[in-house]
Amino acid sequence: MTALPAAELATFHQARELLLGRGLAVLASWALLNLVVSGYLLRRADRRHRPYYFHGMNVCWGVVNAVLAFWGIWQWHPKAPAGLALADLFQAQLFNENLFLLNAGLDVAYIMTGFYLRTLAAVPGATTPARLLGFGQALWVQGGFLLVFDAVMWSLLHWQGRQWLVFLL
Repeated sequence: MTALPAAELATFHQARELLLGRGLAVLASWALLNLVVSGYLLRRADRRHRPYYFHGMNVCWGVVNAVLAFWGIWQWHPKAPAGLALADLFQAQLFNENLFLLNAGLDVAYIMTGFYLRTLAAVPGATTPARLLGFGQALWVQGGFLLVFDAVMWSLLHWQGRQWLVFLL
């Protein structure tokens, strides 16, 4: 097998980075949406009722997602580094695919935790059912969005990686 020209390696790198950059833009938009909408509704909500806790949790998720998105943007390298090797491309590809798979597993755990909190809220004598239900519902929303996001990102990256293999073979 002959070595690939640097231009082709750079093209593969840039295609993956473009996909990751778009994913980071989606995550940052989701974070901003949570911060703005739930931040506004949180200020108007009564602390004794479920919407207060639902929007409060969404604001917290918005902060975390914003930090992750901006950290990812800070680490983003759309231009291929000099001396890029095929092994480096595949290592980065595998790392990113595995990262999104791991995150999808965590997203399922978030959703299941939301169900657990809902169950706790329904227990007779629960001291803070509104808080448990609000937090649980926020976990459903956040976990559900992130599960779809991570699954789509993994699928797109995996498809892209398979296209590279077809090209190389």
